Amino acid sequence: MNEAAKEAAGGTENSASGPVARRGILFVLSSPSGAGKTSIARRLLELEPGTRMSVSATTRPKRRDEMDGRDYHFVSQAKFDQMVEQGGFLEHAEVFDHSYGTPRDQVEEMLAAGHDVIFDIDWQGAQQLAQAATFDVVRVFVLPPSLHELESRLQRRAQDSADVVAARMAKAVDEMSHFGEYDHVVINRALDDSVAAARAILNAERTRRERYIGLDAFVHALTEERS
Repeated sequence: MNEAAKEAAGGTENSASGPVARRGILFVLSSPSGAGKTSIARRLLELEPGTRMSVSATTRPKRRDEMDGRDYHFVSQAKFDQMVEQGGFLEHAEVFDHSYGTPRDQVEEMLAAGHDVIFDIDWQGAQQLAQAATFDVVRVFVLPPSLHELESRLQRRAQDSADVVAARMAKAVDEMSHFGEYDHVVINRALDDSVAAARAILNAERTRRERYIGLDAFVHALTEERS
């Protein structure tokens, strides 16, 4: 992330509560497939003003209910590889034989406009994003209440074949082993409760002292009012 984007981000609080601006947050949600990170992300977008979704590019085929530009940017492998070579991704990874990546330009534009950006990415992408923008990343790992419930959710959503569901379940154990790399953990027993937990994390992280720009000068001005 460039310095100009960092300095410009966070304007939503600046206009609402006074002269202190805040840098935007890169709010990462990761989980095994079917554990609920996408549902939580969508609810956050509905409920939290100032949030925007980071839309990943992928070489995966588009599903029937998906829309290009809303769910993913669907691109060819050649286009994806070209973006990698040009440094066009903040992070990228291969998952189930398909490539996924976060376009750098769109995220920096959203931060510069003062938005917090929500990411629905796996642990590999979260690692890379943390390396690229350590200070601004908040990582939340979403766990299922049990492996049996995770498998039931995958089967109920009926998006994948039995072989794909089996592959996702086999991969889930490895994915969950990375929970220790995250700042927060949410066990998704009930969606409403998990959304409430994610909102509490987001709003607590928004008020971290180090996220504010010009806070020292603001506090100094306040104390000078007494003299």
